[in-house]
Amino acid sequence: MTEICAAAPVAAAGEGARSRRSEIAAKVLTVLLALFLGAASGAPKLFRAEAAVEPFDKIGWGDWFMYTVGSLEVLGAVALLVPILSGAAALAFIGLMIGATVFNLTVLEAPEAVFTTALVSALLAYIARSRRAHTAQLLRRLRR
Repeated sequence: MTEICAAAPVAAAGEGARSRRSEIAAKVLTVLLALFLGAASGAPKLFRAEAAVEPFDKIGWGDWFMYTVGSLEVLGAVALLVPILSGAAALAFIGLMIGATVFNLTVLEAPEAVFTTALVSALLAYIARSRRAHTAQLLRRLRR
């Protein structure tokens, strides 16, 4: 009986360490994705980098669409860094990645780019799941 009682605190301590590691991993991943989505993906669209302009010219919806997507990416990257918004921002980015996947497959005919959008979506899903308490808190605040 004492062995069972003594083992319980050890298991709880192990879960706490795992939870702490998961939290650190989620924070690091959030910052890295925010940098990638804001600086490497969104900013080139806002500054009309040639690599960003060409795919949007193929889409044929004009510069407004490129600026809209770039703005969403930069604003979403900032929202990823705000704790209460991070889960909702990750979910919104997953939607944006689904749209990017559809355009990569249909309009741009770049199936190799689907790997990137799928990987980023999986990482964003991890963030959304780890920040689900923040998302619930945001929804409670919005309902007031």
